[in-house]
Amino acid sequence: HAAIMQVMTCYHPEDGGFGSSPRSDSHLLSTLSALQILALLDELQIVEADKVAAYVSLLQQPDGSFAGDNWGEIDTRFTYCALLSCSILGKLDVLDVDAAVDFVIACKNFDGGFGCTPGNESHAGQVFTCIGSLSLAGRLDAADQDLVAWWLCERQTGSGGLNGRPEKLQDVCYSWWCLSCLSILGRLHWIDQAALSSLILYCQDEEDGGISDRPDDMADVYHTFFGIAGLSLMGYKGLAAIDPTYALPVKTIGRIKARQQQQ
Repeated sequence: HAAIMQVMTCYHPEDGGFGSSPRSDSHLLSTLSALQILALLDELQIVEADKVAAYVSLLQQPDGSFAGDNWGEIDTRFTYCALLSCSILGKLDVLDVDAAVDFVIACKNFDGGFGCTPGNESHAGQVFTCIGSLSLAGRLDAADQDLVAWWLCERQTGSGGLNGRPEKLQDVCYSWWCLSCLSILGRLHWIDQAALSSLILYCQDEEDGGISDRPDDMADVYHTFFGIAGLSLMGYKGLAAIDPTYALPVKTIGRIKARQQQQ
């Protein structure tokens, strides 16, 4: 399978991680993407799970945070990538999950949202990575759930779309970053789903079928995925259900967890 071969050419057996391309160094972002692709294709068995999990665990810092790679950048994105990668592999026990949760809590702001590191402004993308991390750790109690859900609802603009921060334009990608959190928190009904669905569909290119960030812009794969994912979360007819924590089809996650229970 060409997709499997492409993913595995990005694997670095010397450290256990994946790069974004064959000549790129290992990074948590590309490691998670590789695992998600292999999970979708039902080929996780070809991965050296212990080695990949060891690579991830070595990037955890004394304060519980994770560096994205050996260069040491710290970001709550990498906490999510680490927890999700090890969860997909059934290897969460190699991480200090409690310390990771403590770091996420340290990134929480007065408005209920989260930043990329302690003291940074709240951003919908970072809120997703932190709520997703807390969900994976079984610690959603650590979030101010009503407050952060209200902050997320305030991201809906007059167009029906969602933005990432106050006073910013709407962008289809936030249909995922915001909605997934509201779904995890059981508050998806707090926004105007009909208006958001209309905005996403209005951003679809009538000729090539792709979805753009905003109406009349060029469609791309990134926004097409997040647009479809957002529609799926809202139960749009004909779309497979997507898991808001794992960003993978519910059917795929069910298959992974069933096999982990058998081991």
